[in-house]
Amino acid sequence: MAARTALLVLFGGILAAMLVVTVTASLHQPLWEWGGLTAEPDRWWTYATLADAYFGFLTFYAWVFYKETRAAARAGWFVAIMLLGNIAMAVYVLLQLAKLPAGAPLSQLLIRRGDRG
Repeated sequence: MAARTALLVLFGGILAAMLVVTVTASLHQPLWEWGGLTAEPDRWWTYATLADAYFGFLTFYAWVFYKETRAAARAGWFVAIMLLGNIAMAVYVLLQLAKLPAGAPLSQLLIRRGDRG
């Protein structure tokens, strides 16, 4: 599958899933009545929030998958991001910033090391 097609499938799926989970939660309880996972109707917004968080992790991981060329690094970062969320994501960005040469534009942070002309 081409990279563009894979990204279209990934983000189209994320959009569809988030619309489903948000509409489902909205039909069970208005957002302003959410109180956490303590009461029966409250669980729907908890599910929506968890889905939103994990789809955000997958979105970030799409960049990590692009940046990392080794399968072991890709797998390790996937596990770390799914288990630790924003903690792992912050560590990844800090490591990438540390590898960025002094004076290099931040745009180089976004691309693979071998792609930096």
